[in-house]
Amino acid sequence: RWRASCGRGIESHLEDGHVEKRTHLKRQRRGFGSERFQDALRRATRWHATQPRKGTDIPYISHLLIVAGTALEHGGTEDEAIAALLHDAIEDQGGAAMREEIRRHFGDRVVAIVDGCTDSADTPKPPWRKRKKAYLAHMATAAPSVLLVSISDKLHNARAILADYRTLGEALWPRFNATKAEILWYYQGLVAAFRARADDVPRALLDELGRVVRAIGRHRPAAQG
Repeated sequence: RWRASCGRGIESHLEDGHVEKRTHLKRQRRGFGSERFQDALRRATRWHATQPRKGTDIPYISHLLIVAGTALEHGGTEDEAIAALLHDAIEDQGGAAMREEIRRHFGDRVVAIVDGCTDSADTPKPPWRKRKKAYLAHMATAAPSVLLVSISDKLHNARAILADYRTLGEALWPRFNATKAEILWYYQGLVAAFRARADDVPRALLDELGRVVRAIGRHRPAAQG
């Protein structure tokens, strides 16, 4: 009987009565050509069809594919990969109604992961800093499956911020609903929150997120003119 539903960093009772500590490095993999995974990809593509990445004309599905790919590369299960494809659907594409649609098609475990990665399902959303403080606090008790999808998401976002900051300089920041200082506060807080759960997240992702966030903080755009 599983003591937790995530399959990573949990204890499972084996048939011979022993208890095994499972980590993300020891997880059993499944095939990802299943109709269920393909259905999630089709739905994610459709639900986010008209949504671009913030401040760009990049199709949003690119982000979802990268997050799912990152999770898979670091031991993600099919449920975690599906949740990665759908991790923004509740927040951006329908709130409670979308939650129930995901539950109907993909089950309670996927819904739980997506909910755990959701900043807010409310319309209108609460104030930016209030939401981010709540998200950071939630990481202290989030299930390992949530942590995997979340750090995969935040790493891609941080990489995009760094790349665009190097290209656009200070003109980048008005695209966000927060100041540069607030964005840095949030991402530094994410690094600290994931570091506090280091046993439950892939070390490579944690190290890379820290490196990228430090690079954002150190970057000084060239003077214009």
